[in-house]
Amino acid sequence: MGETKADGTKMANLTETQAVPPVTKGSKKAERNSVFSWIIVLALLGVWMSVAVVWFDLVEYSSVVGTLGGVYDADGDGDFDAEDAKVILDVPLDQKAVKGSTADTFRDTESEVRPEEPVPFNEDRTSSFHPFDVSLTDSKEHIDSTGELVVEALPEKTLELSATERYQDEEPYHAHMEEKKSKTKDTPGSKVLPDMTFEPESTLPLTETLHETSEPKAPSKAITESQESGHESAPEVTAETKGKKKKPKLFNKFDKIIKSEISAADKLRKKGKVEEALHAFEALVQKYPQSPRCRYGKAQAEDDVAEKLRSNEMLLKAVTTYREVAELPDTPADLIKATLKRCADRQQFLGRMRGSLATLEKLVHIFPDDITLKNDLGVAHLLIGDNKGAKGIYEEVLTVAPNDGFAKVHYGFILKSENKIAESIPYLREGLESGEPGTDDGRFYFHLGDALQRTGDVSQAYKWYEAGYQHGHFASVWQRSLYNVAGLRAQPWWSAKETGYTDLVRMLEQNWKIIRDEALLVLDAGSGQFLPEDENLRETGDWGQFTLWQQGRKVPSSCQSVPKTCAFMERYPETTTCKRGQIKFSVMQPGTHVWPHTGPTNCRLRMHLGLVIPPRGCQIRCTNQTRNWEEGKVLIFDDSFEHEVWQEADSYRLIFIVDVWHPELSQSQRHALSPI
Repeated sequence: MGETKADGTKMANLTETQAVPPVTKGSKKAERNSVFSWIIVLALLGVWMSVAVVWFDLVEYSSVVGTLGGVYDADGDGDFDAEDAKVILDVPLDQKAVKGSTADTFRDTESEVRPEEPVPFNEDRTSSFHPFDVSLTDSKEHIDSTGELVVEALPEKTLELSATERYQDEEPYHAHMEEKKSKTKDTPGSKVLPDMTFEPESTLPLTETLHETSEPKAPSKAITESQESGHESAPEVTAETKGKKKKPKLFNKFDKIIKSEISAADKLRKKGKVEEALHAFEALVQKYPQSPRCRYGKAQAEDDVAEKLRSNEMLLKAVTTYREVAELPDTPADLIKATLKRCADRQQFLGRMRGSLATLEKLVHIFPDDITLKNDLGVAHLLIGDNKGAKGIYEEVLTVAPNDGFAKVHYGFILKSENKIAESIPYLREGLESGEPGTDDGRFYFHLGDALQRTGDVSQAYKWYEAGYQHGHFASVWQRSLYNVAGLRAQPWWSAKETGYTDLVRMLEQNWKIIRDEALLVLDAGSGQFLPEDENLRETGDWGQFTLWQQGRKVPSSCQSVPKTCAFMERYPETTTCKRGQIKFSVMQPGTHVWPHTGPTNCRLRMHLGLVIPPRGCQIRCTNQTRNWEEGKVLIFDDSFEHEVWQEADSYRLIFIVDVWHPELSQSQRHALSPI
């Protein structure tokens, strides 16, 4: 209660709060703006400082990352990166991260940043088909089987290899690999460069015809070869790597200590300064001779320089260095795998198929549970024509991984080459249906359809041919050749005028009796020069061939028996220089049926000159048109289209087969194309 003063007035209660000047909204807003302004200023300073650091290269990031790696290297690969953060935070890696983390064939996944081109098919891994899947890139330079590197303009499209069977006068599997290295384009700038050569280790036995797949430009046009695989193939997720969070460990303990020096040399590679990178890695190897990662970097740099200079000599050095990496003490297992896979790939590129086989055998010995490596080893056996060895490998794979699609298609492929037609069908079909990498290959569609045709299931055969066409492997359901040049006129039957080779046709028809009489002398002599057809194209009967030119090369011993015929042919380079064809006599006995089949390439046309033709019972079908031979007359067709032959007469049929270059191929293309 308030007290009363002497004058009678009450004193104010001392406990009451004194008045405070009111706080306005304007003053609060000003305070908040001031704080916000300082935040903006600090943020801008940070941004500009970062720009300055990057622009003027004030910090060596490899050193910083190398230092951080010593403390925060959670995944054990020798550096600190996003993957380490994910491991530390226990964040699952996404599919892309897992895919990139595989110790794939030939890539240092942490240092290789080479741009990759689109991969059209194999997808077979590599090969092309792996290793022909393989991973394919649009390369402008390829090595043909004559040992010359060609710069192309309009390439053929091929796929990475996948097996040894070849139809129609083809060469062995290793030659098929060279086919994809020798694409041709028709431009004035096309030229041959001499430095890099193909060096096969040995002459390999012939196997059945092997086709390459290609993509159609239009239903009426031929298809192009799929692009050759580039310097390094993209990593793929395998059964071994699925579910893994960690990247391959390419650094041992010592290499982690010198990580900054290795990163500095790798930085030169990333910038395309391959010669400087090689010098840098050579210095590192000299300084640290027991460092696997330094030596691996040296091998990669040598690989890069070989590609740049197109030098076999330098590439051989790289192969040697890759081997050395795997033999050093304390080399991480992932680095051994990466370096030996790259080594095997480079050996195949050089045509050293047996060396590649030995390298892959070593890999499988070190990593016996790696199914992908075993599949690659099977391919290596196929590359040297060793179907038996490949078959054993794939049987082993299918024992432990019965659903492996890659093994299935290759095993089915081998069974079919052994003429086990019905047995091959389920393996080829299930392998293709699996959709696994390396299975979407025109060869497998081709041989599955062919097997179904031969067992009488024609409707299913054409469903698979249609699927192959829809996947871009065939120009059409009818035209299923796999070694092709894009844009060539495509039709089953041709007239002499359409080909432009009227002089050749006229000469053949005017001299047919001379040609016939020389052939009959050889046939009647029973000298064994007519050899049985050995490409597994006959259902029944007897079919013999006597070859005068093969792959653009004259057979001197044969021409000694028919000198006049060979003298006639010498005047026509459109046929004698046709590296993708033959000149030969063909005799077919009564009761012979030749299965429906296609030739390997759209780069040739085939002429048949009738020499001895029974009046009835001999027919040839190409697509849905059937024709008869006449003595002294020439039939011309494109054997890249499906064709079939019946000999139901009472006596033998004798014809002269003359292959010619497709008339729309330029001279530069004809020169650069590899033989078939």
